[in-house]
Amino acid sequence: MAKGYWLSAYRSIKNPDKLAAYAKLAGPAIQAAGGRFLVRGMPAKVYEAGLNQRTVMIEFESVEKAIAAHDSPGYQAALKALGKDAVERELRVVEAVS
Repeated sequence: MAKGYWLSAYRSIKNPDKLAAYAKLAGPAIQAAGGRFLVRGMPAKVYEAGLNQRTVMIEFESVEKAIAAHDSPGYQAALKALGKDAVERELRVVEAVS
């Protein structure tokens, strides 16, 4: 079974306090669901049409486990703490190339 990954790109952070509250809840919820943070921070360099924005990559045993982590009560509580206006970001769940 191929691993699954969360890829998040933050276009803007409008409320750092809400982001901090989210992070306190999200990290433990993600790790409890088997997630392992591989990348978290600003890019060292961007090319082509890349944007210099915060990027997060989290590895899971499978796509199914990645989706289950997102849908878990713990992560949903983190999203509630973040709210709808604190950040503008996109989050993708992708399957690893075997």
